Amino acid sequence: MRVFVTGAAGFIGSGVVPDLIAAGHTVTGLARSDANVETLKRMGADVLHGSLEDIDSLKRGVTEADGVIHLAFIHDFAKFAENGQIDKRAIEAMGETLAGTNKPLVVTSGVGLLTPGRLSTEEDAAREGAALPRVSEHAAFAFASRGVRVSAVRLPQVHGADGKAGFVGYLHQIAKAKGVSAYIGDGSNRWAAAHRADVAPVYRLAMEKGEAGARYHAVSDERVRIRDIAEIIGRQLNIPVVSIKPEQAPEHFGWLAAFAAGDAPSSSALTQQRLGWKPTQLGLIADISRPGYFG
Repeated sequence: MRVFVTGAAGFIGSGVVPDLIAAGHTVTGLARSDANVETLKRMGADVLHGSLEDIDSLKRGVTEADGVIHLAFIHDFAKFAENGQIDKRAIEAMGETLAGTNKPLVVTSGVGLLTPGRLSTEEDAAREGAALPRVSEHAAFAFASRGVRVSAVRLPQVHGADGKAGFVGYLHQIAKAKGVSAYIGDGSNRWAAAHRADVAPVYRLAMEKGEAGARYHAVSDERVRIRDIAEIIGRQLNIPVVSIKPEQAPEHFGWLAAFAAGDAPSSSALTQQRLGWKPTQLGLIADISRPGYFG
């Protein structure tokens, strides 16, 4: 299949593109910079110049493809609502182009805000509301009844490349800047996680055989305590590990405060069963404990 991939040169895309090519697919990656172009060429992908805001380039990439994997998102959380709308318009443009073709469109979502305090599963629908500006699933699933084989891959904290580990990387940056590695309360709240090399095949399998309207969880670690993460960061930076009160979190963590306080365990049991996928890579704690992971 010829697969059009947005975000192809990014952290997740740099895992997904080689996995697709190794499986025999041909990849066209969307690129908005010369650096991205060079990254895609090194991976063996074709290049389409454009961006999420360039609707014409998105439509051109989709028209020429047998399947679409949408990874791109503008990760500027100071403009989260605005970027959520850019993502929504991009998905709608791609969905309209694919309508009636029964071609696959795989979009990206997350497990972090699904069911706070409870283990989330693939059966849990995405939440809606003003506080949840990323509406990738809702935008995409509107096309499931219009002849598009649309599915969503939900991501946890993704690690697997030195210095990269989702929000864990931001925790490391904050700890380094503040001189303490902090967690909130007793630090028993949990994040789900997965290695990038385990995440990549989930996208490919969802594209190859995913069902319309399906949700897949690319999760290997169901629940990792934030305190355990903070302790590893503290050891690596040789700084104190401290508990802070919930009311201190916004000042200490900034925009990350709500996520640092979040309790978001998640299961991938149904994904493993339905796609025949099995994670095999290092877990989050083992991976980020490696000397030099964060430089």
